[in-house]
Amino acid sequence: MTRVKFTYTPALLHRPIIYELGKQFGVVTNIRRANISDTQGWVDMELVGAPMAVEATLAWVKGQGLEVEIG
Repeated sequence: MTRVKFTYTPALLHRPIIYELGKQFGVVTNIRRANISDTQGWVDMELVGAPMAVEATLAWVKGQGLEVEIG
């Protein structure tokens, strides 16, 4: 399990990124806390999956433009 925090830009707030990463990489997401508004947002969650799948997921999320904090 890897604990992460994603911080969204306004342009990405309405995109289903958490759904996309679960579907594309086969990781399980467990949202622990979140704060989303029309102009900003963050999600604190756990990612569960094979280490290589989690690494690929995090690289993909960063590539989409989200800020990622691990830990």
